[in-house]
Amino acid sequence: MKAVQYRTIGAAPEVVTVPTPEPGPGQVLLKVTAAGVCHSDIAVMSMPAERLGFPLPLTLGHEGVGTVAALGAGVDGLSEGEAVAVYGPWGCGRCLTCAQGKENYCLRAAELGIRPPGLGAPGAMAEYLLVDDPRHLVPLGGLDPVRAVPLTDAGLTPYHAIKRSLGKLLPGSTAVVIGTGGLGHVAIQLLRAMTAARIVALDVTEEKLALARSVGAHEAVLSDARAAATVRELTGGVGAQVVLDFVGAPPTTAAAGAMAAVEADVTIVGIGGGTLPVGFGSLPYEVSVASPYWGTRDELIEVLDLARAGALDVHVETYGIDDAPLAYERLHAGLVNGRAVILPHG
Repeated sequence: MKAVQYRTIGAAPEVVTVPTPEPGPGQVLLKVTAAGVCHSDIAVMSMPAERLGFPLPLTLGHEGVGTVAALGAGVDGLSEGEAVAVYGPWGCGRCLTCAQGKENYCLRAAELGIRPPGLGAPGAMAEYLLVDDPRHLVPLGGLDPVRAVPLTDAGLTPYHAIKRSLGKLLPGSTAVVIGTGGLGHVAIQLLRAMTAARIVALDVTEEKLALARSVGAHEAVLSDARAAATVRELTGGVGAQVVLDFVGAPPTTAAAGAMAAVEADVTIVGIGGGTLPVGFGSLPYEVSVASPYWGTRDELIEVLDLARAGALDVHVETYGIDDAPLAYERLHAGLVNGRAVILPHG
């Protein structure tokens, strides 16, 4: 089968031919319908060897949907041909957090060498994907697989981040979304569907701001040196009750702190290497700063339910598997408006 692999430290991904996997006991083989392209993949491919933490080659793709192609011994509750989405942050399934459905915070994953598909384990950017356990599959329920596949990360991650702050997103509040690309443009739609907050979107290009407006942002502001001051002006000097930073670079984390209101939540989702010092006097009183990771299994079900209700419409660009390296080039250059999706079978 064809697969898109990161094979050599510092090199571009390649399309290669590898053996088609076979499901062992308790495993499920998926025929991949669509796989998402994500900045996290670029972050992995930018790491030096000493930080990588797993061997190469790696089949990329931590966002995946497909149809059940074969079932390993002992698997029930699924049928061949069933359309499913993959829950990516795999855990042990037995520790305290996994028992709560929070496999994204599994307490034993590192110890046991458990890694998500595409981020250590073979991923979905291939014609077939081996899934370790049927609990990591969620029925698509009639959703368009191409538009649904980004929801497994670009939908689930902002949903998880927003849920922690719902108590502060009341009528009259302001939520700021920094970075309106793959995750950010979904976050805007989630905020519109789940809250009564005014949404202020920040990005560095007018094209990205136009996308933000089209999906529901009330205000769209250039993310420049004056962005924090502009947010404070828009809020009468109060600042934003919730700031969601989907970039996470040093300039944006600094701006996030500067635009936060008293008792605000600042959530740093992006992995751009920025940090935000917390201490008396460094931020307004009682500001909470968090850096979450992905989301829970039940939250993925809720995100797909929102999509079925018509609350989410992911902007996608599609590519055949042979053009996957081009998709990564465009993403790295900031040319993807929304989310890039690979179609392994055309």
